[in-house]
Amino acid sequence: MDRTEKLHIAMFPWLAYGHTMPFLEVSKFLAQKGHRISYISTPKNISRLPKLPPHLSSNISFVEFSLPHVHGLPPGVESTSEVPIHKVPYLKRAYDKLRDPLTDFLKNSNVNWIIHDFAPYWLPGIAAPLGINLVFFSIFNASTSTFGGPPSALLGDHRKRLEDFTVVPEWIDYPCNNVAFTLYETVNYQQCVDDDVPDSHRIGRLIQGCQFVTMRTCFEFEWDAIKLLIKLYQKPVVPVGLLPPLLSLPSNEVNKWEAIKSWLDSKGEKSVLYIALGSEVNLSEESMHQLAFGVEKSNLPFIWVVRNRPVDEGQMNDIIPPGYEKRVSKRGLVLRDWVPQLRILAHSSGGGFLTHCGWSSIIEALKYGRALILFSGGNSGQGLNARLLHGKKVGLEIERNEVDGSFTSDLVAATIRRVMVEPEGEVFRANAQAMREIFCNEELNNNYLNEFTRFIEEFSPSACHC
Repeated sequence: MDRTEKLHIAMFPWLAYGHTMPFLEVSKFLAQKGHRISYISTPKNISRLPKLPPHLSSNISFVEFSLPHVHGLPPGVESTSEVPIHKVPYLKRAYDKLRDPLTDFLKNSNVNWIIHDFAPYWLPGIAAPLGINLVFFSIFNASTSTFGGPPSALLGDHRKRLEDFTVVPEWIDYPCNNVAFTLYETVNYQQCVDDDVPDSHRIGRLIQGCQFVTMRTCFEFEWDAIKLLIKLYQKPVVPVGLLPPLLSLPSNEVNKWEAIKSWLDSKGEKSVLYIALGSEVNLSEESMHQLAFGVEKSNLPFIWVVRNRPVDEGQMNDIIPPGYEKRVSKRGLVLRDWVPQLRILAHSSGGGFLTHCGWSSIIEALKYGRALILFSGGNSGQGLNARLLHGKKVGLEIERNEVDGSFTSDLVAATIRRVMVEPEGEVFRANAQAMREIFCNEELNNNYLNEFTRFIEEFSPSACHC
C-alpha cells in the first residue's frame, strides 16, 4: 500500500478501563499520522475516556453502541469494574451481541483495518468477506501470551485440569523462572470465564483469523518471549511498545492532587509505600484485614487507594477494618475514589508500590523506578506478571498459600520492609531504578509505535506467511 494513502482504522476494545485506555493511546498516535479512526465502544466506556487534544479530534470519531441486555447482567452495567468477577461471563455474552450493530457499521464505512481485543472471536467471520484486515492487540505482555501457547493449544484440550495451569508449558524454550499460575489464581480466574466460549477459544480463533498480532511490550524487556510467540503463532508479532502514560492531571482534580502533594512533600525521599489493587480485585474481608494489618506493622508511611468492591445489584461494600484509619492517621492516608496515581509514583518521596500486578500499573511504576511488592489479584495474567517481575528481581512477591491464597500480616510487613528499607532489598531497588531506561524512554517507545504504524501502512499479505 502507498504510505501516502490514509487509512480508516476501527478500534474495538474490551469493556474494561485497562483495555480502553491503551486502545485510545494507539488511536491518538495513528490519528497523528493522519489516519482516520473510528473508536467503537459503549456510551459509558466512551464517557470515561479523557478528552482528546483539539488537534486530533477531527481524525478520531467515537462510535457508540448500546450494550444489549442479557439475562444475569445487572441493568446499566457496561464494564468489568461494575460487577463482581463471577458476573463477567454475562458481560462477555452482552459484548458478543454487539456483532450485529458492528457488522452494519462495517458494511457502510469503508474500514481498512480493525484493531481488536481478545474477546470478539466472531470478528474474522465478519471482516474477511468485507476485505477488512485485522490486528489482534493484546494489552498484556508477551510472557503472559506465551503461557497460553499456540492456537492449537488454545483451541484444544491441552489443559484439562486446574492443576495443568500451575506448571510451565513444554513449549516455553527459554528460562522463565516458573512463570505459571498458582492453584488459587486458576480457581479465581475460572469465575470470569464464559463456559460457552472460554477465553482460550476466543484468543485462539482471533490469532488464526488476524493478519498480525501486536502487544504492549518491547524487545528490550522480553526478547525471548516475543521471539517465541512469532514461532508459536506463525504470524508477525509487532510490539506497539509499552505506551508509558504521560504525566497529566484533569483540571477538576487539581485540588485533590495539591492536598496529596502537600502530604507527600512532608515525607522523606523514597520513604512512602503506595498501595493500589486496581478497580477489579475483590479480596475477602479476612484477606483485606490481613493486608491492612501488614501495612500497619511495616511502620512505614503509606498511601492506600481503597476501591469499595462491587457486590450484586450494583451495591458497594467497604471492608477496611473498623478503626483502622484513625489508628494509622499519623503516617497513613487511606483514599477512596480516583487518585492521580502517576503523580504519586513520580513524587520524590515515592518508595515502593504494593500492586495487584496489573500490567498498566507495573508500567507506571517502572517508568519511575519504583520497586514492587507483588500481590497478585488473580485476574487474567496478574499471577504470571507477579512471577515474571519476581524473576527479574524488580520486586518481591508476598508469600501466600498456593491452594487458597491465604497469607499473614507478618509476611506482608516483612516483604514491604525488605523491598523498601532493608539492605538485602537493595537489589530490587537498583533493578527497578534501572528499568527506567526502558519504561521511561519516550524515544524508544515512539519508535515502536512508528514501526507498528509502518507495518499497517505497508502491509501486504504476500509478504508474510499469514
